[in-house]
Formats: sequence, structure tokens, C-alpha cells
Amino acid sequence: MTRLTGRRPLLRACWALAALAAAWPAGAHDFRVGDLVLDHPYATPTPPGAVHGAAYFRAIRNRGDQADRLLGASSPAAARVELHQAVMDGEVMRMRELPSIELPPHAEVPMRHGGGYHLMLVDLKQPLKDGDRIELTLRFERAGSRTVQVWVQTPRDMDVHRH
Repeated sequence: MTRLTGRRPLLRACWALAALAAAWPAGAHDFRVGDLVLDHPYATPTPPGAVHGAAYFRAIRNRGDQADRLLGASSPAAARVELHQAVMDGEVMRMRELPSIELPPHAEVPMRHGGGYHLMLVDLKQPLKDGDRIELTLRFERAGSRTVQVWVQTPRDMDVHRH
């Protein structure tokens, strides 16, 4: 047995691991649909008895050359999901429902807690608790639909914004 023959199983295993790593998603909690990267979907815990919750993303990145648009979402965890934007009205933060959220080409649209865009989970089936996971299906104009796993977690700066 030559030295090379003894290493063939090891080389095959290394190639298999390299192929598996190349197929693995870019981030541990990123999802892709078409040219869009849905970066770290998360929801914030709700107090007991809460009927509404909110889901967010670190960002939605459009890596394509054409604009796209988030048209809607749904989840088995809620009766419906609405697209919202938080805007300051004087000294009061107000939420307004949107028909869609624009995703310009080669741009990143943040959807974090504390203001800006978010997904309102209306009429929750049960409160959201730290560590839970829920499914959320997003519908895009160009990219189509994609179901993602949403982690329920308390952000470090949770006191900034609470639904």
C-alpha cells in the first residue's frame, strides 16, 4: 500500500466536507429567495395575553439589478400579518400599515425593532416566548414566496420599542 492510497479516503472525506460547506447558507440564520437575502428573522416576546406581536429582520438585502417589493406575509402563529412602518408624529411613535415595502436594487432595507419597518403579527394564537420558533411566509413581487423560521428572542436593547 502506497502513502497516497492510504490517504484517498481522507481526501474523499475532505472533498465531501468542502462541497457541503459550499452548499451551506451564507449565515447561520439567513434565508435566500431569488436575489434577496433575508437576514436573521426574529420576533420579540410578548407579555401573557398579548394579542399582537412583531417580527423583524436584521435586514432584507436585494443583491439583484432590479427592484423588488415585499407584498405581504402570513404565519400559522397569527390570524394575519401586516406590513407596518413606525414613524414619528411629533413626540409620538405611530404605526401605519403599508401595502408593500420597496426593496431597491443593490440595497439593504433594515427591519429592526425600535422603529422603521416591521411585520405586525395580528391576533396571535398564543403569546410568543423566548426560545420559540414560528414560521413566516413572505411574498415578494419578483422573487416569489419563501417560508422562513423566525426565532423569538429578547434583543439586548428591548426597552427601546415594545409592542
